[in-house]
Amino acid sequence: MTRLRIWWDSLLYTLWFVPALMVVGAAALAVVLIIASGHVDDEVLARWPRLFGADAGSSRDMLATIAGSIITVAGVTFSITMITVTQASAQYTPRILRNFMRDRPSQVTLGGLAGVFTYCLVVLRTIRGGDESLFVPALAVLTGFILAVVSVGLLIYFVHHTASSLQASSIIDRVVKDTYGAIDRLFPSEVGDAAAVDAVPAAAHLLDTYTWLPVTSSSSGYVQAIDPDALLDAASERNIVIRVERTIGQFVIEGGALASIATRDGTPTDPRPAGIRSAFTVGNFRTVEQDPDYGIHQLSDIAVKALSPSINDPTTALSCIDYLAAALSRAAALRSESPWRVRDGELRVIVHGPTFRSLLDRAFDEIRRYGEGNAAVLHRLLDALERLERRTGDPGRRRHLLMHVELVTEAAGRALPAPGDRGGVSVRAAALRSVLT
Repeated sequence: MTRLRIWWDSLLYTLWFVPALMVVGAAALAVVLIIASGHVDDEVLARWPRLFGADAGSSRDMLATIAGSIITVAGVTFSITMITVTQASAQYTPRILRNFMRDRPSQVTLGGLAGVFTYCLVVLRTIRGGDESLFVPALAVLTGFILAVVSVGLLIYFVHHTASSLQASSIIDRVVKDTYGAIDRLFPSEVGDAAAVDAVPAAAHLLDTYTWLPVTSSSSGYVQAIDPDALLDAASERNIVIRVERTIGQFVIEGGALASIATRDGTPTDPRPAGIRSAFTVGNFRTVEQDPDYGIHQLSDIAVKALSPSINDPTTALSCIDYLAAALSRAAALRSESPWRVRDGELRVIVHGPTFRSLLDRAFDEIRRYGEGNAAVLHRLLDALERLERRTGDPGRRRHLLMHVELVTEAAGRALPAPGDRGGVSVRAAALRSVLT
């Protein structure tokens, strides 16, 4: 099921799939209306001569004009889309390009315009007049006119949407929503059940005596997804333990170990790993669907790019910090997932997923390094840490928050030239430190 979902998502992340469906739909609509026009009584059409009274010549001229105009507009629309993608990549981060490729209004606009063009061509070739047996598919011709008017509205909406989608707030919001979804199904929560805490030490000691055999990757790339059901089924059917070596978001080289397998009693196991290897989806880029770390990374990249001297847009960086705090607060509300996963009371899979600590480091480390000379950025980082402090009572997580408070304080003392700025950060940090300790 996970592999099917990845395949479906990969189609939706293309600029051709939705437009192709709309072109096929437009051609089918044209055929249906042409057939329907041949079965409609001429007397019925004669009741509305202003709608259905066009002759063969005027119908041809109108549809040809619509087709020529629409294909020109489609070319302009495609150019606007490419310019938008290029500008977003240069101004924010190349890692958001897939979000623009998936942009549904852009896909629908391209598909709608290409579909109207195809529709007009299909209808145009069926019109006969002059010495030929006269045939004018009146319903299809009228529908072509209506579709042309709809295309004008679609173009106006597309221009408005493009201008809106280039705003930093829109880009950040899109990334955050994807990250929320990944956090809500934080891996490996979908892999069976968590092992009982008191059973982990004994199992860990026992597994040290096992002989582990590697399951290697057939290609190089990033682990985009892991199918939890396939992994558990393979472990249960063969009565083995699977230890995932390269988890979601990590890079694996061809021939490198994706996982290791061992039997529960320590005896050698069947070395054929095909069923286990198929549980891993490896591609040439990371995806956010099961990888919240990548969503956090995108927001951090946007903030770092905004802080660069060439962009110099600290407001965007501050907005990214706010949304990073919102995403991390969502992660803070979740319990830590055990890497020890069981099915029917038996240990089957050992797999590590992203933790609150790793996500916190990913979110704030680079922003702090590149923004340490900006007092507003350091204050906003402390604001974010203060909000996260209210969301978690876990001692380990609170210690990690305290570590980040100390890092912000050190950055202020090292990089802020004004004593007042350094003092302001120190006062805020001291207040937060007293709450965390």
